[in-house]
Amino acid sequence: MTESQQPQAAAEDKRQHRAIKSFVMRAGRMTEGQQRGLDQGWPRFGLELGDGAQDFDALFGRSAPRTFEIGFGMGHSLLEMAAAAPEQDFIGVEVHRPGVGALLNGLMTQNLGNVRVYSCDALEVLRNCVADASLDRLLLFFPDPWHKSRHHKRRIVQPAFAELVRQKLKVGGVLHMATDWEAYAEYMLEVMNVAPGYRNLAADGRCVARPAERPVTKFERRGERLGHGVWDLKFQRES
Repeated sequence: MTESQQPQAAAEDKRQHRAIKSFVMRAGRMTEGQQRGLDQGWPRFGLELGDGAQDFDALFGRSAPRTFEIGFGMGHSLLEMAAAAPEQDFIGVEVHRPGVGALLNGLMTQNLGNVRVYSCDALEVLRNCVADASLDRLLLFFPDPWHKSRHHKRRIVQPAFAELVRQKLKVGGVLHMATDWEAYAEYMLEVMNVAPGYRNLAADGRCVARPAERPVTKFERRGERLGHGVWDLKFQRES
């Protein structure tokens, strides 16, 4: 190998070993309401990765069932769930700034206080900010399926992800995933059915019927009109 080839090979090796992230950065224009959410809502509801481990009981001022959502998009589902369950607390993570602003604006408009928000990599939040055995639910709705075979390594659902989530869930806590890609649902099942410490809550060991507590998104309604299916998977931490 020549000297000119060595830096290129090193760069390629670095890319191959780059850690899986929970997101893909997307650009987006900010509406007035979204900017208001960021300007006025972030000081009230926003949390920083750099603050490290959090005492969520202290942050919310109570001990309550706790849900963590990875990638809440524009925040419509998280807002609906939080409004429907004021006795529960929610932690949402999203890197798309317009979506963060939209959720924050919605929290202020509806005067909700049971949500806190991160705008960074959700896996880093889980590793560094969330105590072990502290979550009742973790939600992963419609993650990027990375449908090309060469991109499967970028999927968030991997054995290491399953183990990280298991550590953060309480015993009896549930990982709830949903996708509109059947092939991705099959892949999730392959990963999760062999992940230690979990039990598939589907009676047939595959997917559960659509849970009533998961709001129907605009994206999902559009898919239904086009004849697309949606697959829900629930896995409970047993140990």
